[in-house]
Amino acid sequence: MATEAKKQRTGARPQALVTGASTGIGAAFAARLAHDGHDVIIVARSRPRLEALADRLHKAHGVTVKVVAADLTDADALRRVERVVHDSELDLLVNNAGFGTAGPFAHLGVAKEEEEIRLNVLALMRLTHAALSGMIKRRRGAIINVSSLSAFQPMAFNATYAATKAFVNSFTESLHEELRGTGVRVQALCPGFTRTEFQERAGINASDVPGFAWMSPATVADASLHALRRGNVICVPGLANRALASVVGVLPRRVTRRVSGILGKRIQT
Repeated sequence: MATEAKKQRTGARPQALVTGASTGIGAAFAARLAHDGHDVIIVARSRPRLEALADRLHKAHGVTVKVVAADLTDADALRRVERVVHDSELDLLVNNAGFGTAGPFAHLGVAKEEEEIRLNVLALMRLTHAALSGMIKRRRGAIINVSSLSAFQPMAFNATYAATKAFVNSFTESLHEELRGTGVRVQALCPGFTRTEFQERAGINASDVPGFAWMSPATVADASLHALRRGNVICVPGLANRALASVVGVLPRRVTRRVSGILGKRIQT
């Protein structure tokens, strides 16, 4: 469809940008937004996957889908995407790009852990900043920061990942208060187990997770957009996930720490 987002809009449709859009929850967001009449800018590392998705969405919905191939852990690439975000009149930014690592922290490669922080925290923060000035000026817009159910408790054997998602929740809730009265909304989306490539990439053995605990990427994206329309700052899709988040919120931290250690050992591959 196209390779880079341009500064000037050519149509009157609302415009959204989705990171980590080549697969999983990001691709589901792109598909739902295109279905709902948004022009979409899709960002991920894999150009072939992005171009295939752009072609499908344009043919199915007639919207403009622009491709930005970029690795957001790379400083130069992140600055390039920041310019796209800043120069585009976005109605919605979905900060979905992220990954996890699993295992005892002392045994994991520290360079990979730093890369995880750069993507899950730094890129999300910088792209949010790039979007806000225009949104505040136009007095409209929304940002969805994809977090995780892991944000609500310490997660032994997923220590860095859970910590990055705790940042996402705190950051998003703080922005919500700062943005009162501006017309700009923010949301932290906290899915549980979702059928994506995440577990395989993170080295997590999820074979013991019961079927009822899983959600599809499309269901997660739909729940998020519905919650955004309702003005919910924290969105936890799925009744079982919401119940778990509520229980974790009232348990003593020493209990949640211990449980995370027991469960974390079981899901190591």
